[in-house]
Amino acid sequence: MKIEKIINNNLVQSFDNNNKEVLVMGCGLGFKKKIGDIIDKDIVEKIYSLDDKNYSNKLIELLSDIPLEVIQTTNEIVAYARYSLGKKLNDNIYILLTDHINFAMERAEKGLQYKNALLWEIKRFYNHEFLIGKEALQIIKKKLNVDLSEDEAANIALHIVNAQLNSSNMDDTMNMTNMIQNILNIVKFHYKIELDEYSLHYERFITHLKFFSQRIFRGKEIEDDDTSLSEIMKEKFKEAYKCAEKIKKYIKSEFDSNLTDEEMMYLAVHINRVTKQTE
Repeated sequence: MKIEKIINNNLVQSFDNNNKEVLVMGCGLGFKKKIGDIIDKDIVEKIYSLDDKNYSNKLIELLSDIPLEVIQTTNEIVAYARYSLGKKLNDNIYILLTDHINFAMERAEKGLQYKNALLWEIKRFYNHEFLIGKEALQIIKKKLNVDLSEDEAANIALHIVNAQLNSSNMDDTMNMTNMIQNILNIVKFHYKIELDEYSLHYERFITHLKFFSQRIFRGKEIEDDDTSLSEIMKEKFKEAYKCAEKIKKYIKSEFDSNLTDEEMMYLAVHINRVTKQTE
């Protein structure tokens, strides 16, 4: 690859083998170089795709202003998250997480503490991502010599969740987390019980609610394939359906979204299982 544009000493623009525009990062990659020079592959650390013009402009602006060591640290965290989860993450994470870590460091240097109001929810609903966030704190400590709080591990976890959802809207991710907690509260108050958070049925219910909340925020519904089955299940799980009706009212009131009979059936089945587990 040849240098098409020098952003700074560590960042240049080029074209890959498929003639797609890319941003190439590496320590000293653009130092004392000129347009047309061959890029030294040995010092290339990361290649960012620039297919989306809006994304590429934000990325160039961000990476031009933030210290190289912060960018390198973020790249290591994202690489670890991808390996640990075994999943593809939206490339927006490079913008959002780099910016967040840089801002978190600035706050820490000023002695400002940030409290994440969703810390316990994130630990419970997104435990794998939270553990990655904890590992990220160790990477930040090692690479940048900055101690960040457990609240920041939760913030990093939300960025990872957001990237899995292929979204650039962190507000939706936070609102989905709140939705899951509120639904659990509805179930607990309806049955006047505490749920066994270590049970398999609880784990399955949380998984269902994650996908359920995603469908609500994306405006997607489960189609009613067999309404007769829904009627049978409604009769079989009467109390669970009463609870599901409360959830339906909550979703309508807060998000102006209607639940189909099929969705109600799945909710009732999970509610029945998770509440029976506590008896």
